[in-house]
Amino acid sequence: MSTTERPRILVVGGGYVGLYAARRILKKMRYGEATVTVVDPRSYMTYQPFLPEAAAGSISPRHVVVPLRRVLPKAEVLTGRVTTIDQDRKVATVAPLVGDAYELPFDYLVVALGAISRTFPIPGLAEQGIGMKGIEEAIGLRNHVLEQLDKADSTTDEDVRRKALTFVFVGGGFAGAETIGEVEDLARDAAKYYNNVKREDMRFILVDAADKILPEVGPKLGAYGKEHLESRGVEIYLSTSMDSCVDGHVVLKNGLEVDSSTIVWTAGVKPNPALARYGLPLGPRGHVDTATTLQVQGTDYVWAAGDNAQVPDLAARKAGVENAWCPPNAQHALRQAKLLGDNVISGMRGFPQKDYSHANKGAVAGLGVHKGVAMIVMGKTKIKLRGRLAWYMHRGYHGMAMPTWNRKIRVFADWTLQMFLKREVVSLGAIESPREEFYEAAKPAPAPVSTPAPEKAKTS
Repeated sequence: MSTTERPRILVVGGGYVGLYAARRILKKMRYGEATVTVVDPRSYMTYQPFLPEAAAGSISPRHVVVPLRRVLPKAEVLTGRVTTIDQDRKVATVAPLVGDAYELPFDYLVVALGAISRTFPIPGLAEQGIGMKGIEEAIGLRNHVLEQLDKADSTTDEDVRRKALTFVFVGGGFAGAETIGEVEDLARDAAKYYNNVKREDMRFILVDAADKILPEVGPKLGAYGKEHLESRGVEIYLSTSMDSCVDGHVVLKNGLEVDSSTIVWTAGVKPNPALARYGLPLGPRGHVDTATTLQVQGTDYVWAAGDNAQVPDLAARKAGVENAWCPPNAQHALRQAKLLGDNVISGMRGFPQKDYSHANKGAVAGLGVHKGVAMIVMGKTKIKLRGRLAWYMHRGYHGMAMPTWNRKIRVFADWTLQMFLKREVVSLGAIESPREEFYEAAKPAPAPVSTPAPEKAKTS
């Protein structure tokens, strides 16, 4: 870590908002005007809308992440966590990956921690559940699903087979609907290469406490998405929840009980709980309370945006919606990050701040290859698309929203190759414990057990 007499702009979090805000600040900043420091426990940013496609093998996992040091060469990137912040002294405590924690002074602060999975105290969830917030989880889910097909193909135990081929997804928003759509596609394609596994042997279940899925695209497209998934054999249970899943035995509120080796949890997100230790004003649900300028209420040196911020939705309020807040999606995160970067520069130079206002442009969702829904908002007109055209809209929008041309080109190359080559269905389950085989080969052989020689018979 370098030391400098220049003002330090501390960016806590290297996700979508943190990356784009830091890029914007570095672009607008004069040479030597300040030091930009980005702190995140990972050295890369993950583009979360592509996690379902990474889990299905449509995109290489490496192409879904953006290395922070490569994209922010003029910034100071620290791999660690900001555990606490002393607002009076303007000092952050950083816990690195290894070694002792240390204090890091700052002059301006950007809070971009994002969100974590919203969970409930359901028996068995912590031990059995698989999340979908990081690229590691997407890779793990893909390997896990293909491993279940391997198990089912090789066993003669019907109970083991049934449990392996039952897949339960909890949460019917974008993450849940897109993930079950992509994974069902993957399993359907993979089953063609197994002698003893067919798609008809598998059971896909989607559970949501709400009375509809895909609420972000509106009721009609949400209903179409539900009908489409059901036409592919997905069982959808709405207005219900999961009571327990101990040892993979799933019990739903509606009385259904199934045994499943795969329980994917995508039932919403919540702000990072570390925010409670930052000494900032928080909203009722734990978000940082910000003004329309993205400045944290009551401060002139702290900004926040994205999933961890409670940002007033000026566009919705102008349309007559009271107490409207910006939803946690990539559309708002990208635009908030750019304005946040501009406002940090303005604040540092003593210029006025600008308000954030962005009218919703719609939403897109992919439900597998050539399948999707899209709602495009143009003024007061809403254009609703479904099927292949909506799927193209989904890929086009997110492909262009992917940070850096390096990653854009790689993602589009993956999609292009997929048009001509069959889906890869290799399971790399051993990646979870890569040293196990070497350990077995290298560990000392057990000492031989000596047995006494049999006594010779006595002869008289």
